[in-house]
Amino acid sequence: MSHIHFIGGEKGGVGKSLVARVLAQHFIDRSTPFIGFDTDKSHGALLRFYADFAAPAVLDRHDSLDPILEHALEEPERRVLVDLAAQTQQPLSKWLDDADVIALAEEHGLTLTWWHVMDAGRDSVDLLREWLDQFGGRIRLVLVLNEIRGERFQILDASGERARAEALGASVISLRRLPDTTMQKIDQQGASFWAAVNHPDRPANGLGMLERQRVKVWLNRTYGELDKLAL
Repeated sequence: MSHIHFIGGEKGGVGKSLVARVLAQHFIDRSTPFIGFDTDKSHGALLRFYADFAAPAVLDRHDSLDPILEHALEEPERRVLVDLAAQTQQPLSKWLDDADVIALAEEHGLTLTWWHVMDAGRDSVDLLREWLDQFGGRIRLVLVLNEIRGERFQILDASGERARAEALGASVISLRRLPDTTMQKIDQQGASFWAAVNHPDRPANGLGMLERQRVKVWLNRTYGELDKLAL
Protein backbone atom coordinates (compact mmCIF):
# COMPACT_ATOMS: atom_id res chain seq x y z
CA MET A 1 0.00 0.00 0.00
CA SER A 2 1.20 3.52 -0.82
CA HIS A 3 1.85 5.99 1.98
CA ILE A 4 2.34 9.77 1.88
CA HIS A 5 3.62 11.36 5.08
CA PHE A 6 3.10 15.12 5.40
CA ILE A 7 5.29 16.59 8.16
CA GLY A 8 3.44 19.70 9.27
CA GLY A 9 2.42 21.83 12.19
CA GLU A 10 2.44 25.15 10.32
CA LYS A 11 4.39 26.99 13.04
CA GLY A 12 8.02 27.87 12.27
CA GLY A 13 10.75 26.47 14.52
CA VAL A 14 8.58 23.74 16.02
CA GLY A 15 10.76 20.88 14.75
CA LYS A 16 9.06 19.74 11.53
CA SER A 17 12.31 19.28 9.63
CA LEU A 18 13.85 17.38 12.53
CA VAL A 19 10.96 14.91 12.42
CA ALA A 20 11.35 14.61 8.64
CA ARG A 21 15.05 13.84 9.07
CA VAL A 22 14.37 11.22 11.74
CA LEU A 23 11.75 9.57 9.52
CA ALA A 24 14.15 9.58 6.58
CA GLN A 25 16.85 7.91 8.68
CA HIS A 26 14.31 5.43 10.04
CA PHE A 27 13.30 4.43 6.52
CA ILE A 28 16.96 4.02 5.55
CA ASP A 29 17.79 1.95 8.61
CA ARG A 30 14.71 -0.23 8.11
CA SER A 31 15.52 -0.66 4.38
CA THR A 32 12.19 0.93 3.47
CA PRO A 33 12.26 2.56 0.02
CA PHE A 34 11.21 6.21 0.08
CA ILE A 35 11.51 9.55 -1.64
CA GLY A 36 11.48 12.88 0.16
CA PHE A 37 10.06 16.18 -1.04
CA ASP A 38 11.27 19.41 0.53
CA THR A 39 9.03 22.50 0.34
CA ASP A 40 11.41 24.91 2.09
CA LYS A 41 12.93 27.29 -0.44
CA SER A 42 15.87 28.43 1.68
CA HIS A 43 16.53 25.92 4.50
CA GLY A 44 15.52 22.57 3.07
CA ALA A 45 16.62 19.99 5.65
CA LEU A 46 15.92 16.90 3.55
CA LEU A 47 17.82 18.39 0.61
CA ARG A 48 20.71 19.25 2.91
CA PHE A 49 20.99 16.10 5.03
CA TYR A 50 19.49 13.43 2.73
CA ALA A 51 20.11 14.83 -0.73
CA ASP A 52 20.31 11.38 -2.35
CA PHE A 53 16.69 10.71 -1.36
CA ALA A 54 15.08 14.13 -1.79
CA ALA A 55 13.74 16.54 -4.40
CA PRO A 56 12.41 20.12 -4.13
CA ALA A 57 8.66 20.80 -4.17
CA VAL A 58 8.17 24.57 -4.07
CA LEU A 59 4.50 25.41 -3.52
CA ASP A 60 4.24 28.19 -6.07
CA ARG A 61 1.61 26.75 -8.45
CA HIS A 62 -1.71 24.94 -8.16
CA ASP A 63 -0.10 21.71 -9.40
CA SER A 64 3.18 21.89 -7.44
CA LEU A 65 2.24 18.89 -5.31
CA ASP A 66 0.98 16.72 -8.18
CA PRO A 67 4.31 14.83 -8.54
CA ILE A 68 4.02 13.74 -4.92
CA LEU A 69 0.76 11.91 -5.54
CA GLU A 70 1.98 10.56 -8.86
CA HIS A 71 5.10 9.07 -7.25
CA ALA A 72 2.99 7.38 -4.59
CA LEU A 73 0.64 5.83 -7.14
CA GLU A 74 3.37 4.77 -9.57
CA GLU A 75 5.58 3.14 -6.93
CA PRO A 76 3.31 1.89 -4.14
CA GLU A 77 6.15 0.11 -2.34
CA ARG A 78 7.99 3.41 -1.95
CA ARG A 79 7.03 5.74 0.92
CA VAL A 80 6.69 9.45 0.16
CA LEU A 81 7.89 11.92 2.79
CA VAL A 82 6.96 15.60 2.49
CA ASP A 83 8.69 18.14 4.73
CA LEU A 84 6.35 21.14 4.83
CA ALA A 85 7.78 24.58 5.41
CA ALA A 86 6.04 26.94 7.82
CA GLN A 87 2.83 28.53 6.59
CA THR A 88 2.24 26.06 3.77
CA GLN A 89 -0.97 24.55 5.12
CA GLN A 90 -3.17 26.91 3.09
CA PRO A 91 -1.80 25.93 -0.35
CA LEU A 92 -1.74 22.28 0.74
CA SER A 93 -5.37 22.46 1.85
CA LYS A 94 -6.33 24.10 -1.44
CA TRP A 95 -4.56 21.34 -3.37
CA LEU A 96 -6.33 18.67 -1.34
CA ASP A 97 -9.73 20.28 -1.93
CA ASP A 98 -9.36 21.34 -5.58
CA ALA A 99 -8.55 17.82 -6.76
CA ASP A 100 -10.45 16.00 -3.97
CA VAL A 101 -7.18 14.26 -3.17
CA ILE A 102 -8.60 12.53 -0.10
CA ALA A 103 -11.26 10.73 -2.16
CA LEU A 104 -8.71 9.90 -4.87
CA ALA A 105 -6.38 8.45 -2.24
CA GLU A 106 -9.15 6.26 -0.84
CA GLU A 107 -10.03 5.06 -4.33
CA HIS A 108 -6.45 3.92 -4.97
CA GLY A 109 -5.71 2.53 -1.51
CA LEU A 110 -3.32 5.39 -0.70
CA THR A 111 -2.81 6.29 2.96
CA LEU A 112 -2.35 9.98 3.77
CA THR A 113 -0.76 10.72 7.15
CA TRP A 114 -0.41 14.17 8.66
CA TRP A 115 2.29 14.56 11.32
CA HIS A 116 1.37 17.55 13.48
CA VAL A 117 4.61 18.54 15.19
CA MET A 118 4.00 20.51 18.39
CA ASP A 119 5.91 22.53 20.92
CA ALA A 120 4.43 23.24 24.35
CA GLY A 121 2.97 26.63 23.43
CA ARG A 122 -0.56 27.88 22.85
CA ASP A 123 0.05 28.49 19.12
CA SER A 124 0.59 24.79 18.44
CA VAL A 125 -2.67 23.95 20.19
CA ASP A 126 -4.60 26.58 18.23
CA LEU A 127 -3.14 25.26 14.97
CA LEU A 128 -4.09 21.71 15.94
CA ARG A 129 -7.66 22.87 16.62
CA GLU A 130 -7.84 24.47 13.18
CA TRP A 131 -6.49 21.32 11.53
CA LEU A 132 -8.99 19.09 13.35
CA ASP A 133 -11.85 21.41 12.35
CA GLN A 134 -10.90 20.98 8.71
CA PHE A 135 -9.48 17.45 8.41
CA GLY A 136 -10.19 15.61 11.65
CA GLY A 137 -11.26 12.03 10.92
CA ARG A 138 -10.54 12.41 7.19
CA ILE A 139 -6.73 12.09 7.21
CA ARG A 140 -4.69 9.86 9.50
CA LEU A 141 -3.09 12.02 12.20
CA VAL A 142 0.07 11.60 14.29
CA LEU A 143 0.67 14.16 17.04
CA VAL A 144 4.39 14.62 17.72
CA LEU A 145 5.10 16.16 21.13
CA ASN A 146 8.53 17.63 20.56
CA GLU A 147 10.19 17.74 23.98
CA ILE A 148 13.16 19.50 22.41
CA ARG A 149 10.82 22.51 22.18
CA GLY A 150 9.22 22.08 25.62
CA GLU A 151 8.82 19.16 27.99
CA ARG A 152 5.45 19.97 29.59
CA PHE A 153 2.30 19.95 27.46
CA GLN A 154 -0.29 21.11 30.02
CA ILE A 155 -1.83 23.64 27.62
CA LEU A 156 -2.50 20.86 25.11
CA ASP A 157 -3.96 18.53 27.73
CA ALA A 158 -6.11 21.26 29.29
CA SER A 159 -7.45 22.36 25.91
CA GLY A 160 -9.17 19.06 25.24
CA GLU A 161 -7.68 18.97 21.72
CA ARG A 162 -5.47 15.98 22.43
CA ALA A 163 -8.48 14.01 23.68
CA ARG A 164 -10.47 15.17 20.65
CA ALA A 165 -7.69 14.09 18.28
CA GLU A 166 -7.36 10.68 19.93
CA ALA A 167 -11.14 10.19 19.76
CA LEU A 168 -10.82 10.72 16.00
CA GLY A 169 -8.16 8.01 15.81
CA ALA A 170 -4.95 10.04 16.17
CA SER A 171 -1.73 8.49 17.45
CA VAL A 172 0.49 10.42 19.88
CA ILE A 173 4.26 10.03 20.12
CA SER A 174 6.97 11.93 21.98
CA LEU A 175 10.27 13.14 20.58
CA ARG A 176 12.67 13.06 23.51
CA ARG A 177 15.05 15.88 24.27
CA LEU A 178 18.59 15.86 22.84
CA PRO A 179 21.12 18.39 24.19
CA ASP A 180 21.09 21.57 22.10
CA THR A 181 24.86 21.60 21.72
CA THR A 182 24.86 18.07 20.29
CA MET A 183 22.14 18.88 17.76
CA GLN A 184 23.95 22.08 16.79
CA LYS A 185 27.14 20.14 16.08
CA ILE A 186 25.26 17.67 13.88
CA ASP A 187 23.60 20.51 11.99
CA GLN A 188 26.82 22.47 11.65
CA GLN A 189 28.51 19.54 9.93
CA GLY A 190 25.51 18.82 7.71
CA ALA A 191 25.68 15.21 8.88
CA SER A 192 22.97 12.58 8.65
CA PHE A 193 22.03 10.88 11.89
CA TRP A 194 23.77 7.75 10.62
CA ALA A 195 27.01 9.72 10.25
CA ALA A 196 26.54 11.31 13.66
CA VAL A 197 26.25 7.89 15.29
CA ASN A 198 28.80 5.91 13.27
CA HIS A 199 31.53 8.28 12.10
CA PRO A 200 34.46 7.98 14.54
CA ASP A 201 36.37 10.94 13.13
CA ARG A 202 35.75 13.76 15.60
CA PRO A 203 37.10 16.51 13.31
CA ALA A 204 34.67 15.31 10.64
CA ASN A 205 31.47 15.41 12.69
CA GLY A 206 32.47 17.36 15.82
CA LEU A 207 31.13 14.69 18.18
CA GLY A 208 33.04 12.84 20.85
CA MET A 209 32.43 9.21 21.74
CA LEU A 210 29.88 9.93 24.49
CA GLU A 211 28.05 12.44 22.32
CA ARG A 212 27.75 9.84 19.59
CA GLN A 213 26.42 7.42 22.20
CA ARG A 214 23.81 9.97 23.33
CA VAL A 215 22.65 10.43 19.74
CA LYS A 216 22.45 6.64 19.34
CA VAL A 217 20.34 6.25 22.49
CA TRP A 218 18.10 9.16 21.47
CA LEU A 219 17.64 7.76 17.99
CA ASN A 220 16.84 4.27 19.28
CA ARG A 221 14.25 5.68 21.68
CA THR A 222 12.72 7.70 18.86
CA TYR A 223 12.61 4.58 16.69
CA GLY A 224 10.77 2.85 19.52
CA GLU A 225 8.08 5.51 19.22
CA LEU A 226 7.94 5.22 15.44
CA ASP A 227 7.75 1.44 15.56
CA LYS A 228 4.38 1.78 17.33
CA LEU A 229 2.96 3.17 14.09
CA ALA A 230 2.18 1.61 10.72
CA LEU A 231 4.54 3.50 8.45
